[in-house]
Amino acid sequence: MQSPFETAPAASSIPIYFATKATWATVSKELPPHAQQFALANDFSAKPGKCLTLPSPDGQIAQVIFGLEEEASKSRDLFRPGALPGLLPPGIYRFANAPHDTRLATLAFALGSYRFGRYRKADSPDVRLVPPDGVDISDIARMAEAAALARDLINTPSNDMGPEELAAAAGQLADRFGASFKAIVGDELIQQNFPLIHAVGMASTRAPRLIDMSWGDASHPKVTLVGKGVCFDTGGLDLKPSSGMLIMKKDMGGAANVLALAQMVMDAKLKVRLRVLIPAVENAVAGNAFRPLDIFKSRKGPTVEIGNTDAEGRLVLADALAFACEEKPDLLVDLGTLTGAARVALGPDLPPFYTNDETLAQDVARFAVEERDPLWRMPLWPAYDSWLDSKVADINNAPSGGFAGSITCALFLQRFVSDVKSWLHVDIYGWTPSAKPARPEGGECQAARAIYKLLSERYG
Repeated sequence: MQSPFETAPAASSIPIYFATKATWATVSKELPPHAQQFALANDFSAKPGKCLTLPSPDGQIAQVIFGLEEEASKSRDLFRPGALPGLLPPGIYRFANAPHDTRLATLAFALGSYRFGRYRKADSPDVRLVPPDGVDISDIARMAEAAALARDLINTPSNDMGPEELAAAAGQLADRFGASFKAIVGDELIQQNFPLIHAVGMASTRAPRLIDMSWGDASHPKVTLVGKGVCFDTGGLDLKPSSGMLIMKKDMGGAANVLALAQMVMDAKLKVRLRVLIPAVENAVAGNAFRPLDIFKSRKGPTVEIGNTDAEGRLVLADALAFACEEKPDLLVDLGTLTGAARVALGPDLPPFYTNDETLAQDVARFAVEERDPLWRMPLWPAYDSWLDSKVADINNAPSGGFAGSITCALFLQRFVSDVKSWLHVDIYGWTPSAKPARPEGGECQAARAIYKLLSERYG
């Protein structure tokens, strides 16, 4: 993604004036008389999201006015300025007055400049912004670039984003920042004791693998990120309907967001010893596909009965989490597009997170609000843990009944987490169903910015 920021002098840029219905009268007085008249003739009233370009006497663009919600409005969207790159004519712009939150408005402008253009020429906006004073533009650019990486990976269809291609993307990131990189591929997963990852991916002609990347000073606190990398999910033999399969290219959204988070951490040179683990598989249908009621021994040891082959993400994460715990990290974070139950409960924009660390929970919630990267805590409810019991194995991956699906998934994963100081699990959607300011339809960067800010505060 090309940077949307311009270092040209502000005097040569076009000013953008922000106004609400309540402030429009005051803002309009700062405009020349002919501009005020033009706005009046166009019946501009600072309705949220409305944009009007004002001409100079020679016909050039002199100013832009853009409507925002009222300061106290419950529907106030601090990312509203993210619509500007798609509304403005080509040019270099600057904020002439302050929006509700200048830093988030600048970030929104950058996020709203994203276009996915791998398969056809994208109408990328030739719109650039002179960074406002007092904004850490390098940090803004870092987050926007990482978000673009996550979006690109998720938006790429599965024919071009299988386990091998996902590993290649991780390898390129490792090369860029001097990280170590390796992958355990195919039957090597059995030989090195990753039976659940192998079971989920063995039916595909594209070999499953475990991606393993490490970066940073070994003496620094250990932070390990685990991302679900199911590059396409048919549901396995418990086959999804066609409607449920339609956007399953996004089922590696956890991996994409983990790589985005890793990019931010490495680019900011945070004082951590970072490790990234991604089980990359395709859940395909074939004669050798794993079946309902099959039983596999996990890396950690407990045997797992397959209650549903469409609950495959927790299986691959279980082996990866157990592996991560073997070196006893200070903080273990996993991200995955795991349950429809999370979307039923909270919708596509608000991923639930789980942790038993109260301090970590408070920090995650705080940064989710500050960064407008929404997250909502849900409980690791102990009373539901028995729902995972199996009559013939140690645990079932998909308990019957249909209740509390996101919670029981988190409880399943908790069975494979030990010897860590703190663990955070996030059940993301990784997709924006319909476009919003700064959030185009398609693959989305979720949870990564909030967690990056948390890590920055702790390890910056």
